[in-house]
Amino acid sequence: MVKIFKTLIGFYQKHTKKVIIAFVLLIVIIGLIVFQLRKNAKQEVQYQTNKAEKGMIVSSVSASGQVLTVNIMNANTKASGIVKNVYVQDGDYVNKGDNILEIDLDFQGEQKNTQAWASYLSAKNTLESAKATQYSLQAEMFGKWDTFKKLAESDLYKDTNSDNRNLPEFHIPEKEWLAAEAKYKNQEAVINQAQVALNSAWLSYKLTSSLITAPTNGTITSLIYAEGMNIGSLDTGSTESNQTVATIKTEGMPIISVNLSEIDVSQVQLGQKATVTLDSIPDKTFTGKVIGVDRIGQTTSGVTQYPAIIQLDSSAPEILPNMTVSANIVINREDNVLLVPSAAVQNQDGQDYVQLLVDNQAQYVLVETGLVSDTQTEIVSGLSEGDLVITGTISQTNSSQGNTSPFNTSGTRFFRAPR
Repeated sequence: MVKIFKTLIGFYQKHTKKVIIAFVLLIVIIGLIVFQLRKNAKQEVQYQTNKAEKGMIVSSVSASGQVLTVNIMNANTKASGIVKNVYVQDGDYVNKGDNILEIDLDFQGEQKNTQAWASYLSAKNTLESAKATQYSLQAEMFGKWDTFKKLAESDLYKDTNSDNRNLPEFHIPEKEWLAAEAKYKNQEAVINQAQVALNSAWLSYKLTSSLITAPTNGTITSLIYAEGMNIGSLDTGSTESNQTVATIKTEGMPIISVNLSEIDVSQVQLGQKATVTLDSIPDKTFTGKVIGVDRIGQTTSGVTQYPAIIQLDSSAPEILPNMTVSANIVINREDNVLLVPSAAVQNQDGQDYVQLLVDNQAQYVLVETGLVSDTQTEIVSGLSEGDLVITGTISQTNSSQGNTSPFNTSGTRFFRAPR
């Protein structure tokens, strides 16, 4: 016994520091645990709340797209050479036929212009020949008609019930008159075709002309040539393609195209109002309306999008083709309805519910919802104006951290009784 006691004393003397350190660490750990338990016990749930209030809600569909190239016509040319005179500048208003610029044609330009003039003259001769042929056919038709008329009024055939009218001698003049009439009428189509060919030849000649004129009334934009610049084959390497000299902006409101998803397209109808913003004009919001919806859609990489066309109610010089736009199409709107933040509404098993704060305690209440916007939800039934709905919690005790569902551990719902 004495030997054991001496052994323990020796062990203690040898490990005194380690024992003290272990004892101190044990006390510190116990203290931290007690402190945390007391802190959690004293900690109260802090809720973020909002009042249920009446107001207006707008349900909308968001989509993005771009400004279409509309209300713009190009002044084109196929001429080649050096720009000799420029008669307008950006911002000038022109009428159809006004001069825009004049070109000093090079050899290729003169050759194209001469060939186009020859084609025009040939088309003009073809039209005149077709008209002359029509006159001949008209005379032939009248002659055949006169011959048949005299035969039909003769004593032998004037009786419409006579069997003589069934004889070949009567039918041959009749058919000759009808054939002549058909040729005359068909020649009218030939003349129309020749007139179209003449118009086309004239436009081709104008495209090769040294003088470029405005194709319509409007304001000059994007004039890209100045005196002394090369135009045509010298700078494009092509003698056939059209080259845009300037664009002319005509009267009319801008039109945009946005892409709708499969979910949203069924909600969008013609005439619905929309608000539109442009990335390049962040300080302005434009209004418009839906004027067309493509319900066939376009599929790219397995994703189907449905273009919708929106015409703006107003314009601005800053709006240019192909600019990126964002649109909110108004699907529905309600005024003087009960609203809560959308963050307060939750759903489980197909039922919507909110948490109310009553005497600093959360109560779960079933609600019927209506319209939904980006930030708010309409409450059709289940709440009253002024009710405090919980949108979130700042802190909570250990006992409430695992119970955020409107079901307790036994599966029983606990909702406030309807008012």
